[in-house]
Amino acid sequence: MKINKSYIAVGLIIAFALFFELGAHADESDLATTINFSEPVQIPGQVLPVGTYLFKLADGNTDQNVVQIFNADRTVLYATLQTIATDRPEPADDTVVAVAEQGAGQPNALLKWFYPGRETGNEFLYPKQKEKELAQDKQETIVANQPTPSNSGATGAGN
Repeated sequence: MKINKSYIAVGLIIAFALFFELGAHADESDLATTINFSEPVQIPGQVLPVGTYLFKLADGNTDQNVVQIFNADRTVLYATLQTIATDRPEPADDTVVAVAEQGAGQPNALLKWFYPGRETGNEFLYPKQKEKELAQDKQETIVANQPTPSNSGATGAGN
């Protein structure tokens, strides 16, 4: 039985294309986003120092409400946090975060994180008493990669 070389070539091209098409969507499932904080920022249970962090869903296939925060190269896991879904009126081209300005001497508290192009994001869960305090603080939404007039301290990029 003779196999035509052109059939083999076409088959390899199709297999190659399918492999890379599947690989291209791998980052979309975990919504990995890099955010640079120029000031310390509070998350539930701790304060992150100035630096670059990678935010991602813990397992994009099963639970959209667990967010993990790593250092920029994913070698240190700082937190695994339970969240709830939250919506915004329109998606943005860049990462969007919402923070609460807690006042003098205290870092801004990270309230929400939205992946680029999405209307639904993740709202971080704080203890009830802390939630009440944060609800009274001035809240600000920041689009990463764009300067803000109040210099809120968050810049970043979606990956």
